Amino acid sequence: MIIKANCKINLGLNVLRKREDGYHELETVMLPVEKLYDVVEVERIESGVVFEGVGIEVDCPDDKNLCVRAARLMQERYNIGGVRIKLDKRVPFGAGLGGGSSDATAVIMAINKIYNLELDNSTLASLAAELGSDTPFFVYNRAMLCKGRGEVMEKIDVDLSGLWLVVAKPEGGVSTAEAYRGVRPATPETPLIELLKRPIDEWQGCVKNDFEPHILAAHNDIADIKKAFLDAGAIYASMSGSGSAVFALFGDKPELSLPTDIFVHVERI
Repeated sequence: MIIKANCKINLGLNVLRKREDGYHELETVMLPVEKLYDVVEVERIESGVVFEGVGIEVDCPDDKNLCVRAARLMQERYNIGGVRIKLDKRVPFGAGLGGGSSDATAVIMAINKIYNLELDNSTLASLAAELGSDTPFFVYNRAMLCKGRGEVMEKIDVDLSGLWLVVAKPEGGVSTAEAYRGVRPATPETPLIELLKRPIDEWQGCVKNDFEPHILAAHNDIADIKKAFLDAGAIYASMSGSGSAVFALFGDKPELSLPTDIFVHVERI
């Protein structure tokens, strides 16, 4: 079974407070990026988990890859047989795009199909949540207002149809530890969902990502991408998640002047 495991962007991200369990309470809207995806191939074998990775090289051992962890979780929970996984990695990691989370969810959903487990979306999302905070989002893969650690989701409507989306990532990444180390939790005066109801050309001044101030201050390459987007006439530009990818929305297909050594994806929504 072959799945196109698309990534996501965050429209706004508020870090509200640190919880007693050590996680942070978040408020964000996640939106799927349909044409930027990894290709995940999953098939039944007699036993074990066999993993092959091609494309972008991921900086972790195969046995720690989220795809492998997802397969082992399903084996432990449902006593199924073996799984062979081939991951063609196209979405950059360390980017705040959720590529690894999407891959893991793809494996869970594929195993559900190929082993005829007939699990519903709620159960699949609960399983995915054991592997990461944003992983359950990819079960539903539509615009969602996400709270808690990101796993508490509510369907919303966000219409960006006709706009151009550009995603760019510099060579370096941003670790989750670095992102949270510099953030200052606070409850905004206006809930994110209310801000997103405003016209898109008003978002730039009010729809914010709480990770941006300290990350952009520490990483000139990320800050330069956002500035280049705004200088090129972006309606809205923001870092996605905890970075290091930055995305922008344009009314027309933009002409951009970006370094040639960075990852760039362009699609019409």
